[in-house]
Amino acid sequence: MIGTGYVGLTTGIGFASIGHRVACVDKDIKKISMLDVGKVPFYEPELSLKMKELQESGNIMFTSDLSNVIANADVLVVAVQTPPAVNGQADLSYIMKAADEIGRSLDHEALIVIKSTVPVGTTEKFIERVKTSLRNCGRDELADVIQIAFVPEFLREGTALSDFLRPDRIVLGAKDEVAFIILSKMHENINTKIIKTTIESAEIIKYAANAFLATKISFINEIANIAEITGGNIIDIVAGVGTDSRIGPKFLNAGIGYGGSCFPKDVSALKQIAGTNGYDFKLLSAVIETNNRQRDLFFKKILLTLRVLKGRRIGVWGLSFKPNTDDIRESAAIDLVQRLVAYGADVSVYDPKAMENSKKILPDSVVFCSTPIDAAEGVEALLVLTEWPEFKKVSFATMITRMVRPLIFDGRNCLIDMKLESSGFEYQGVGLCGLKK
Repeated sequence: MIGTGYVGLTTGIGFASIGHRVACVDKDIKKISMLDVGKVPFYEPELSLKMKELQESGNIMFTSDLSNVIANADVLVVAVQTPPAVNGQADLSYIMKAADEIGRSLDHEALIVIKSTVPVGTTEKFIERVKTSLRNCGRDELADVIQIAFVPEFLREGTALSDFLRPDRIVLGAKDEVAFIILSKMHENINTKIIKTTIESAEIIKYAANAFLATKISFINEIANIAEITGGNIIDIVAGVGTDSRIGPKFLNAGIGYGGSCFPKDVSALKQIAGTNGYDFKLLSAVIETNNRQRDLFFKKILLTLRVLKGRRIGVWGLSFKPNTDDIRESAAIDLVQRLVAYGADVSVYDPKAMENSKKILPDSVVFCSTPIDAAEGVEALLVLTEWPEFKKVSFATMITRMVRPLIFDGRNCLIDMKLESSGFEYQGVGLCGLKK
């Protein structure tokens, strides 16, 4: 397993869980040292306990030396990062460096599997890079027989291990029947539908899945905005639309937009892929614009209500881009906290898992609190920006006595069923103009 980031580590643990012997390789020696003593460098439910169990059984190991483990590898799985470049395209420098290193180290026939999310055509470029490296090392015969496949990941942060072990489907992209046989053997202990396709189709499937889900989120946010203008209630609207079996209720939660390490990056990359090939993907342009505007509209709502932010204390619940993760990449919550500070507000924040990551990028003036109620102490407004389940367990009867003004802006509509208005709170959600009192 080459790469021990979110996808690489989860995938390595997943394969070890179904009986394979896995060596996870990463050049970050500090990270490998952490993993060696059973510490996962990010928060993901179940992952730490499972990893320790697999370490004790000998099914998984961690190293920074690829050449030390590659001799015994039947399959090499590449899961290095492909971050967005300035122009929105995927930065392929890390994956091409992995190709060079594999070519220098590999001395026997093996199947290489790409897990990193890459633009269509990258897998072929990768194997050509490996072959060039092999030939430069005098291993021409191996270069002629080495095989490549692309197997996209569909892991959701917060449920990643479960997603690996119980996926909706497994997509196998290859061009050789032997490769399909090996890939099927790798996944034989996972009971789900197997989709066999070309490498190019598999590459597009990954981007298409994320782009479609992002589109659903942006679409329902647009509907929520119409609901606010016209007096509708987005909760009722979603119930009426989502029960249609052709549509479904998932990813129809109105709020302040999507974030994280995948959706923003993959939507932009797919748009760039289309443009590079001469096609203007107008729909994705609208999806990106809508998602960015959703934060603007939420912030405008705060400004219209409070008028002035300078010198006023504002509380924030939630910093991660979604619950059950400490990931703050492209987090709408982080963006909104930064805007509050820029407008002169005194901001106090709380998040169950993302505090340490947030301290690295938020201004020093932000106060990090140890409990949700502490974050609401003395505030004139509370912003709920991540739908952590524990927020519903807070004693709102206690909290209302600690707030200067019992005003809540719920950016995820996650407290709507708490009926906070009947307890004396001023409550504003997203798309809830027609909220029943």
